[in-house]
Amino acid sequence: MFAKIDVNGENAAELYQQLRSEQPGDGDTSDVKWNFEKFLVNPAGQTVARWDTGTTPEDIAAQLPNLMA
Repeated sequence: MFAKIDVNGENAAELYQQLRSEQPGDGDTSDVKWNFEKFLVNPAGQTVARWDTGTTPEDIAAQLPNLMA
């Protein structure tokens, strides 16, 4: 459960492959660039948003009610 996993590249964990493919980000690559990037997943399992490390939980909180609509 606490093993290190890859989040980028050919050996990336399946979860991160899905997150990155559904929300590729703004750069020229979909790679996770730094710790604490955030992904928002709806109840159906679709990745609906992605934020960089500077985004706070308070910034994201406004979008949470839309997930349950």
